[in-house]
Amino acid sequence: MLVGVVATRRSEFFGLLRLAAPLVLAQLAQNGLGFVDTLMVGRLGAGALAAMALGGSFYFTTGIITSSILFAVGPTVAQAIGGGRRSEAAHAASQALWLALVLAIPGIVVFHAVGPILLRLGLEAETARLAGGYLRAISFGFPFYLGFTALRGFLEGHGDARPIMYIAFFGVALNVGLCEVLIFGHLGFPALGVVGTGFATAAVYTIMFLLAAGLVAWRYPKQRVLAGMARLRPRVMRELVKIGWPIAFTTGMEVGLFSLCGLLIARFGDSVLAAHQVAMQSASMTFMVPLGMAIATSVIVGQAAGAGDMAKVRRTGVMGIGVAVGFMTCSATLFLLAPRFVIGLYTDVSAPGNAAMVAAAVGFLGIAALFQLFDGVQVTAIGALRGLKDTRVPMLLTLVSYWIVGMPLGLLLAFGLGVGAKGLWYGMVAGLAAASVLMSARFARRSRTREPGTG
Repeated sequence: MLVGVVATRRSEFFGLLRLAAPLVLAQLAQNGLGFVDTLMVGRLGAGALAAMALGGSFYFTTGIITSSILFAVGPTVAQAIGGGRRSEAAHAASQALWLALVLAIPGIVVFHAVGPILLRLGLEAETARLAGGYLRAISFGFPFYLGFTALRGFLEGHGDARPIMYIAFFGVALNVGLCEVLIFGHLGFPALGVVGTGFATAAVYTIMFLLAAGLVAWRYPKQRVLAGMARLRPRVMRELVKIGWPIAFTTGMEVGLFSLCGLLIARFGDSVLAAHQVAMQSASMTFMVPLGMAIATSVIVGQAAGAGDMAKVRRTGVMGIGVAVGFMTCSATLFLLAPRFVIGLYTDVSAPGNAAMVAAAVGFLGIAALFQLFDGVQVTAIGALRGLKDTRVPMLLTLVSYWIVGMPLGLLLAFGLGVGAKGLWYGMVAGLAAASVLMSARFARRSRTREPGTG
């Protein structure tokens, strides 16, 4: 009996890892698209890089918040598959594609309107012009970016993660080639500079969507996802929005917290701001591992909830959080024991001109070690809750954690008590710590109930 239980737990654990591994790599690859753009545009000079950073910030903020509504697809499909209701999974995906098209419209309007607004804000005319051109170019790919997100959720809900990874890595490789051609002008194309980056990224998202659509049609022909778009199902779309809008609001609060902290840290000087960027970028890269684990946890929790197996729901959530904490403990140790090595990945730590930035970054990375642990717990717990379609209460818990605990404490420490920029980091740690406790407690309570509910 005991041997059988151990074998089952071991099988579940390695099953979670097998699902999470390609999802982690897919997250890293999708992040790599922005990294490639920055690397390639950097060859054009500081002005071009500033324009892309400005335009990219608008695109990232709009894109991540809008696409978060479509994160409802994964748990919806997972619960349907777990309950043996494959037609419901197909309906969720086909209606999500319509929802992606609807959501793309305001995003495109924003991208086309930003350029003239930037000019009126008193920014350098050339920077504003290039940023506006970049956003107009990338807007052509926005519907396909959202469509890919919807189809990715369908594949994730089936536990079919490897194709997502392959498409994401292909997208990075394609982006390198297209950026080279369109930015600098090769193969008969004119040199479009920063605007070429926007067209390249739009083309990449278009091709990634087409590949995902072909893959879904080929691997799941009986579910007829694309053909299902011929019929609108308002009930299904309302259910997706009901689950998805709190996710988008939660994402907006997270993005807003970190963006505001960056703006406030800019008041402490360029060296401190650069140090903040290095530390935050390092934390963001390691965050991809628990984020991938959170998605995998959400899928398996959703399938177990759909099958009515709440014991497996609880076990999967605990395992997912445990793996995330284990990895983040390793990355936290690296930040504590070898901060100069980490900083050296971004800049020359021995250069006298970088001394102030390096010293500040060492301090931030020490705080980021705590940051890592709490971030790993909260994102995986949120993933487990999303698998239960529980999104509204977590949204409120995020509001409390970040904007009632984290930001006020950070402002008090940084400006009220004179701690400086580190005070804002301590505030972020406090917010993440509160979120990790509240989300874990919420999952512990929800996984004890007999029915998964819709939250």
